[in-house]
Order: sequence, then structure tokens, then C-alpha cells
Amino acid sequence: MLTFEGQKIQGSQNIVAKLTSLPFQQCKHNITTVDCQPSGPAGGMVVFVSGNLQLAGEEHALKFSQMFHLMPTPQGSFYVSNDIFRLNYA
Repeated sequence: MLTFEGQKIQGSQNIVAKLTSLPFQQCKHNITTVDCQPSGPAGGMVVFVSGNLQLAGEEHALKFSQMFHLMPTPQGSFYVSNDIFRLNYA
């Protein structure tokens, strides 16, 4: 599940559709902070990221924060179970 600026989107196809429908083609992430915590007995991790987004052709960067929950797979990798993204307006 993805919560993007308050809009809840569930399912990988719907999430991909949302992200590919955003009104820009290029975006550079400049990460300022990353905080991680272990989550639950299954070996998951909660990750909180903050930083700036620079859209192509825009003078000013946008501040953002994002929290996501990583869950392990039997193959030894991780998938994003939950993701919350917000722009931080000053």
C-alpha cells in the first residue's frame, strides 16, 4: 500500500500506475537523513527518509519525507509492504 500526499493506493499495478502518471519525467532525490528500525519477528525494517526533490527545469527543490516498511522474502531479499510519502511545504 502507498499513501501519496494523503491518497491511499493499494496493489502493485495501481501503485505503478500512480507513480508513472505523475506530471514530470525526471526527478533527482537528495537524501538528507535516513533512520531505520527493526520491525517484528519476521525480520522486517521500518525506514524513514527525508530530503529534497529536484524536478527537471525547476529552480527550487521540494522538501519531502517518506516512511516505508520493508519485509523479507524467502529468497533473502526485501519488498516494500507499506510506503508513505509527503511533500513538506514550508
